[in-house]
Amino acid sequence: MATITKRRWSNKSGEHEAWVLAWTDATGKRHKRQFDKKRDAEAHRTEVTHQVAVGTFRADASSTTVDDAVTSYLKLLTERRDRGEHVTEHYLRTVEGQLRNYVAPTEEHRAKQPEKTRIIFDGHIGPVKLSQCTAKVVSDFRDRLRTAGVGVVTTRRILGSLSRALQNAVEADLMAVNPAANIRVTGKRGEGSKKVVPPSKLDLARTLAEAKGGLAVRMRLSASAGVRASELYFLRWKHVSFNTGELTVDGRVDAYKNADTTKSVAGIRTVPLSSAMLNDLRAWRAAAKNKEADDLIFPNSRGGFMDHKNILTREYRPLIKAVSAKAKEEGKLYKAFNWHALRHFAISTWIEAGLQPKTVQTFAGHSSLAVTMSRYGHLFPSDSHRNVMDQISSSIFGDGAQMAHDEQDAV
Repeated sequence: MATITKRRWSNKSGEHEAWVLAWTDATGKRHKRQFDKKRDAEAHRTEVTHQVAVGTFRADASSTTVDDAVTSYLKLLTERRDRGEHVTEHYLRTVEGQLRNYVAPTEEHRAKQPEKTRIIFDGHIGPVKLSQCTAKVVSDFRDRLRTAGVGVVTTRRILGSLSRALQNAVEADLMAVNPAANIRVTGKRGEGSKKVVPPSKLDLARTLAEAKGGLAVRMRLSASAGVRASELYFLRWKHVSFNTGELTVDGRVDAYKNADTTKSVAGIRTVPLSSAMLNDLRAWRAAAKNKEADDLIFPNSRGGFMDHKNILTREYRPLIKAVSAKAKEEGKLYKAFNWHALRHFAISTWIEAGLQPKTVQTFAGHSSLAVTMSRYGHLFPSDSHRNVMDQISSSIFGDGAQMAHDEQDAV
């Protein structure tokens, strides 16, 4: 039973009054809370009465905020990283950015960001008490993100991090249910589509013709085996089987040059290599200073992991700029492409060669066939799809009807 009583008192500043809400939770513990206005006390009485009745009341939820939950979750991730429990520096910083840029910003976090890239989002929910953090609050937060121009994919990631932070609060018994668990993010038709357009064979050939040394080898391997840049720099000679002509991918290098697991379990894969690519790697190994099984195939000058940002700045972008200038001077068409497009090119050639979608998914290391089809489905030959439909229709039109008639006669 929750009751509201009026309290009056006086002091040197004059007469005062307040409304005191008192109630007992499911464990028999008494609680009190004071309000300046009666309507606020009545509103909170309705809320706690319902929470006690359905068993979702948590005493600390009225004083703990979303910001507190975020802080606790980031502390947990930091401890797990320090213990080496599958939390990398890259993952920790990514989640921290999502939560501190959008969910519960702090001046300390903003001060650490470069002014040019600093994110200012005023629609956050950091001050919201956990007792008031409902699905409606989270869905409204989602809508403010979308209104502010945050994309579908980014919004999903932000809500995913928020959901994990609130789930941590649930496990700490600070709240009974996770209000972000089932919040969906939908966009306009076509928004967030990841269908890709790979570079043309001619544009790639012109680019490779101007590439030299290790850059050329790395580009050819990326464009034939479909490895991501992060996976490329992780490769060691033991990952190449010259006898069977295969490349094994089982790790990557994160943005902070730390060894990491692949993006998903499906990312661990074996990809066949062409004879030309194997010969290219043989020649590269023969000229390498370090060529033992555990040595990196593409080390930096100190034998460690390469820095992809540095490669882009010092080698790749100047190459693309030079090829573009040369094509323009010769009056030829040339469409520049980024490094990741080399992976798109590899996957597009597998599709062109007639590999089945499931095989393409396996070689690409996609987490699901749905990912493969959402990005590359438009590249699969439509004629093959039509042939399949023609085969299916034979059981419906003409031949199918004749088969049924023949079976009836046989009976």
